Amino acid sequence: MAEDLDWPALLAYDRAHVWHPYAALPPANPPLPVVSASGARLRLADGREVVDGMSSWWSAIWGYRQPVIDAALAEQIGQVSHVMFGGLTHAPAVQLARRLAELAPAGLTQVFFADSGSVAVEVALKTAVQYQHSAGRPGRTRFLALEGGYHGDTLGAMSVCDPVGGMHHLFRGALPAQVFAPRPPRPGLLDPGWAEALRALVNRHSDELAALVAEPVVQGAGGMWFYEPECLQVMRDVADEHGLLLVFDEIATGFGRTGTMFACERAPRARPDIMCVGKALTGGYMTMAAMLCTQEVSGAVSHGEAGCLMHGPTFMANPLACAAALASTGLLLDGTWQDRVRSIEEGLAQGLAPASDLPGVRDVRALGAIGVVQLDHDVDMAAATGAALRHGTWLRPFRDLVYTMPPYICSEDDVARVAGAVVAAAAVA
Repeated sequence: MAEDLDWPALLAYDRAHVWHPYAALPPANPPLPVVSASGARLRLADGREVVDGMSSWWSAIWGYRQPVIDAALAEQIGQVSHVMFGGLTHAPAVQLARRLAELAPAGLTQVFFADSGSVAVEVALKTAVQYQHSAGRPGRTRFLALEGGYHGDTLGAMSVCDPVGGMHHLFRGALPAQVFAPRPPRPGLLDPGWAEALRALVNRHSDELAALVAEPVVQGAGGMWFYEPECLQVMRDVADEHGLLLVFDEIATGFGRTGTMFACERAPRARPDIMCVGKALTGGYMTMAAMLCTQEVSGAVSHGEAGCLMHGPTFMANPLACAAALASTGLLLDGTWQDRVRSIEEGLAQGLAPASDLPGVRDVRALGAIGVVQLDHDVDMAAATGAALRHGTWLRPFRDLVYTMPPYICSEDDVARVAGAVVAAAAVA
């Protein structure tokens, strides 16, 4: 039982030997021990219960111990927990591929399963290069990405993240050099100058570009930046004019987080050639992601020199992960999530408004189940986290941002508590 564990000893070993994400070893701020989770709440070893304002890094959209997903995993584990996907297949993978193709923007019917969001981006980049090679353009091996973007922590994915203001600038010398367009303008501010700058870059580099890569509407870990959806149509037009593929990274924004099933639906004609999904795909239960593409793309790759897509993860299409994803996406089909996300957006907009009057606050914004307070300085992590915990909420600020992406199941009271925690954290950060 968790209550019988020697937590002081466990935490001492954790501090000395366990490396946590984006942390030193030992960490400056010791991690909090979680003993259980249910609904939208985490229970800590000291007995406190806190609302998870992060949805476990944006993935646990239904919270914890969701009965439908629990039951699906229990059933699947009694059949087959894992089997290699090379040369074999299984029903959960086929059913999930069909589900994703039905949910995705029209034309994205071909599905490649991956281990994580970063890996899905790697697969997308490799697919674009193979596509261009098959089309007789082997020199097109670079990518045009957006300043302020973030696409993952593996080498290829890092190369299309913001090279200056992003988290990976230390690796610039080790990464392929990509081409970067200015950060897209905010909602309601489609600047012709931005479109002209994008076109000028592509005109200059089109003979070496394989694809244009972007997070649609919301740039996540690169700054929680919301931008004008019409920019997606500009990207689509520019890609078509120059024979580039358009890749949308919906890993953070997919499955309802911004208020539509996928963020790119806010510009309905700007359909991508390739789309990456992950995070909320399994409801936060298992690590899994996928790359979807059109038949044109898959056909070109399959008939190219290699005769296949040159990628094959060991745990590709893990049956347990597929079962969890089928259950989680099934919960989206009833459509009630839309009202929930709309209510969360309204609650966050109202609850975060007082932060606008705080000293050091640069901006306050909310979209779907995303709420952000941006400061004019870097966050004091210890102070901000402590303030949020005193308000009964777990938050994980970063850089100059105190933000939340709560589970869709949060009640109005939960959302009010989370918003109050964000404001309190911003006040001391």
